Amino acid sequence: MEHFIYSINITLPVFLVIVIGYLLKRIGMLDNNFVDKANKFNFTVTLPALLFKDLSTINFSEQFHPDFVLFCMISTSVCFWLIWGGAKLFLKDRRMRSAFVQGSFRSSAAVLGIAFIQNLCGDSGMGPMMIVSTVPLYNIYSVLVLTLEADNGGQKIDLAQKMKDACVNIIKNPIILGILAGTLVSLLHIQFPVVINKTVGTLSSMATPLALIAIGAGFEIGDAWQKVKPALAATFIKLVAQTAVFLPVILILGFDRAEIVACLIMLSAPTTPSCYIMAKNMGSDDVLTSGIIVLATLFSAVTMTGWIFLLRSMGVI
Repeated sequence: MEHFIYSINITLPVFLVIVIGYLLKRIGMLDNNFVDKANKFNFTVTLPALLFKDLSTINFSEQFHPDFVLFCMISTSVCFWLIWGGAKLFLKDRRMRSAFVQGSFRSSAAVLGIAFIQNLCGDSGMGPMMIVSTVPLYNIYSVLVLTLEADNGGQKIDLAQKMKDACVNIIKNPIILGILAGTLVSLLHIQFPVVINKTVGTLSSMATPLALIAIGAGFEIGDAWQKVKPALAATFIKLVAQTAVFLPVILILGFDRAEIVACLIMLSAPTTPSCYIMAKNMGSDDVLTSGIIVLATLFSAVTMTGWIFLLRSMGVI
């Protein structure tokens, strides 16, 4: 019951902020112009600041575990490529396909994930290491699928040109630049003045609430209901299927308690709100993306509690 209550306390406020954004749009306080501007601001400023802040404080010499990092990278990659391959078989619309893939494999590792890890294991260092292992891949793979599955309005673009566009988008992606900058600052042991740290902290604290308000404000029930089946399928993959496949592998590898918790969060945390920001900025299906985020956030209180209860019953966490 304790873990269920904690899960509700983490996920329900997130869902309620999305509802607030939706209601503010309905009463006319927010409009589509706000949603567009907020998404662009989040994509280029607040999310990069959040990741920079988290990664710049990691002590790599003490917290780097090669086997853990390798597992996180391999499992993330396997999930992405399998989901994309399956989406190509069942979804013909390119914009829906890219939104489905991104929403199915990409966890809220940097926001909700860290909160769960700290509650269960304290400041073990595995949270930031999981971010280093997965968040760059989340963004690289997201840019890849969003670029290669882009709707070109019927115009043919050869594969070489699409790959070139994908590489350019990856290099220019503000979130990836924030990750690289934070990692370099940590490795080089750079210390910034207090005023810089507080400024970055203030910007980073805006990322999640602003993203959630924008999701709610941009959410259209009528459009989302038409795409409820792919949204539910993506939610099931995100919250249940990935963990069911990789949990036995995690246990066989003999990871310690903190590593098991970090792997669980990586696989079964709800879809990150930054999916919506990238979908909106890169021409993907933002309606389907927002539907996946809302459903995954809502149901994660139950699924996360179930996974934690299972592992506690087995005596591994």
